[in-house]
Amino acid sequence: MIAQLETQSVNFPENQPYPVEGLVQVFTSSSRTFFTTVMAEALRIAGQGTTVLIVQFLKGGIAQGQNNPIRLGLSLDWIRCDLPRCIDTPHLDESEAQSLQALWQHTISVVNEGKYSLVVLDELTLAVNFGLIAEAEVLEFLAKRPKHIDIILTGPDIPSSILDLADQVTEIRRSHRT
Repeated sequence: MIAQLETQSVNFPENQPYPVEGLVQVFTSSSRTFFTTVMAEALRIAGQGTTVLIVQFLKGGIAQGQNNPIRLGLSLDWIRCDLPRCIDTPHLDESEAQSLQALWQHTISVVNEGKYSLVVLDELTLAVNFGLIAEAEVLEFLAKRPKHIDIILTGPDIPSSILDLADQVTEIRRSHRT
């Protein structure tokens, strides 16, 4: 015997194509070894056809930048700061500061376009802690993003204002010491 379920048709407004509100998730660890976990999740989601953007704010060295993203399949774009080195200090020269700000403004723009369903912002909070991106700008960005977009923030020492705003906080720590 075969049963057929009837479901009501749901019409969503054009500006809200998804019935579920996106989440703000935070992954943090003092050892900064969690990116592979987040990357595996992003690849899994992109493999199912969901559009994903990964932005690495403090990674450079491969002439990538927002104008030259790595595209993994049809659903995942990966961009880094267009710098010859990785940022590991709050002291940047003018061209490095401009490159980081250009990546931040590009990220705000593409998220507001609603092109991606999942956006991973790797080490954005470390850029905030370095004083390279204003914490208030990040909070405003998170509050005003299209509501269907999931955001994942990664990094050590997440500001408490962002932790308070997050829907989920995952702290990765060692369960034993040697």
